[in-house]
Formats: sequence, C-alpha cells, structure tokens
Amino acid sequence: MSEGPAYQRLAVDERRRRLLELGADLFTRHGYDELSMAKIAKEAGISKALLYHYFPSKEAYFVATLEEKANELQRRTVPNPELPPFEQLAASLDEYLKWIEENKSSYDKMIRNAGAAPEVRALLDRVRTETAHRILQGLSPEGPPKPLLRTAIRGWLGFLDGACLDWVNHGDVDRETLHGLLLSTLIASVLAVGEDPAAKG
Repeated sequence: MSEGPAYQRLAVDERRRRLLELGADLFTRHGYDELSMAKIAKEAGISKALLYHYFPSKEAYFVATLEEKANELQRRTVPNPELPPFEQLAASLDEYLKWIEENKSSYDKMIRNAGAAPEVRALLDRVRTETAHRILQGLSPEGPPKPLLRTAIRGWLGFLDGACLDWVNHGDVDRETLHGLLLSTLIASVLAVGEDPAAKG
C-alpha cells in the first residue's frame, strides 16, 4: 500500500521539475510582463488551475525558476577544502563564470529583474550574502572578518555583477581574461584594507 503515495509523489515532483524547466525557457524568451499564468499553462499543456496548484502566482513561478538556477550556481561554486584559501577563491570564481557562460539568459534575468518583485531581490541578496560569507571565511578562517574587509568584499560583489553583466551583453571579452580582471580586483580590494590573501594559506 505504500507504493501508491510514493508513486504519486514522484509524479508530482517530476511535473514540478518540468514546469521549472519550461519557466526557465519562457522567462528567457519573453519579458516578465509579456507572460501570464494562462499563457504559461497553455505552453505547459495543463489547466491554469493545475499551474496555480504548483505556483500561487506568476511572481512565485518566476522566483522558483530563478531559485533553481541560483541553487545550482551555489552547488557548483562550493570551495574545495583541499586547496589553499586563495586557490579556493580562484577555482570558485572560475566555476562561477563557467555557470554564467552556460546560463547567460538566466543570469541576465536574475540581475535585471531584481526589482521586479521583492522575492527576486531577496533571492539575489541571499546569493550575494552566501557568496560574501564564503569569501570571508576563506580570508578570515580564524574568526569574524574586520568590518572594512566585509565592506570591501560586498563592494567587490557589486563590481562582479556589473562586470559579468557587461560580459554577457557584449561577448567581446573571453572568460579567462575576465577571470583575471575579477581576481586582480579582488586581491586589490583585500590588500587595500590591510589584508594579505596569499598569507591565509
């Protein structure tokens, strides 16, 4: 008797996964305001009522598609603890750029539509906070970071977003060159507040 509910749960999870894949595609090809729940349901081949069963609003659906991508990004950029702290940063940054290269439209939508809904802003803030925390943990493994170092890293993340958005939109800089630029500006920011990233390893 336990097989029935388990099977249904798998079907529900699979349907939700497919809806998220569809959403990632639709929100890439269309502007947020161009889509309605009725149009999304038609594209999915389901009733609007069923779509609302999974996502209570278009906003919630949009945020869910972005969150799926954001979680994938966070998984891919987990630092390798076997590497020295500075090499961890360099490797994680490279994975970050590879992910953007593979998901240009999703990244562009996430940054540009940050103000479309409070939940999108909250998602982006969460990603930035977790990224800042990882970097600061690598630079200050012995305890809480200095306030100025924290400020420098959060400021650098704003620079990172701007540089990556320009890279995605223009496509005239190769990934390796951008990686070097971002890494050198990160080092400069850390040195500017009296820290030595190379000494942390």
